[in-house]
Amino acid sequence: MTTAVTVRTLLSMKKKGEKITMVTAYDYHSARVVDAAGIDVILVGDSLGMVIQGHENTLPVTVQDVTYHARLVRRADPHCLVVADMPFLSYQVSTAEAVANAGRLIKEGRAQAVKIEGGREFLNTVGALTDASIPVMGHLGLTPQSVHRFGGFRVQGRTEDSRKRILEDAGLLERAGCFSLVLEGIPHEIAGEITGSLAIPTIGIGAGPECDGQVLVFHDLLGIEAHLEPKFVKRYANLNDEMIDAIGRFRREVKEGAFPDLDHSYSSSDRRAPRAGRRPN
Repeated sequence: MTTAVTVRTLLSMKKKGEKITMVTAYDYHSARVVDAAGIDVILVGDSLGMVIQGHENTLPVTVQDVTYHARLVRRADPHCLVVADMPFLSYQVSTAEAVANAGRLIKEGRAQAVKIEGGREFLNTVGALTDASIPVMGHLGLTPQSVHRFGGFRVQGRTEDSRKRILEDAGLLERAGCFSLVLEGIPHEIAGEITGSLAIPTIGIGAGPECDGQVLVFHDLLGIEAHLEPKFVKRYANLNDEMIDAIGRFRREVKEGAFPDLDHSYSSSDRRAPRAGRRPN
């Protein structure tokens, strides 16, 4: 049996120089696939607002949405550490609300840690969450919940002031109790500097190879999402075209009367169960 990944596992991997892998996934089947591939961490991201719900950004996502999807992921019983995003305004209003909402993601969603975006402005929140025994992953750089303040999805850390702030915030978040940091959309030189200065691991997305680990969205790396292709995404498959082709072949066979044939039909003597082989929940 594969040993379950924990917060301590990631810290140990950082010390040993072993790269960390994280995939953002949102449901039972995706979690089973990711787990079977040996990934270390599943992030139930608020990116579900764009990938699953079809919004233009992550802002409409609710705590209820993330709780629901985290529960689906955990139902797959993965060995991966499962981290749930805290969506917009679930932790910004007050520390008390942040603890209550994070507690819901842990209790109802069965996540094992939460992720919040932002730096020095949320140090008290990170402290309160860790005091409540809720592990916290930080997130710096291009923080999607700040899309309107940034004026769009833009690379951060290109000015000296921005670079300095990100570097300082990384150290502050570590001291506040974060067990790891996501670094998104920043120059790789800054990511490398942060990674070398921290005892906790960094996980990059559009932040270069110097990070302690990397994360991509399930749908992006498999080529399920055909219309979005940021520079940092590498497609390891092109499932969108394969799915269209497969469903098109199903349509043609039905139209032509080729499906179903007798091999895919029941007879009066057939004793096979309709859902045989499906894993029970």
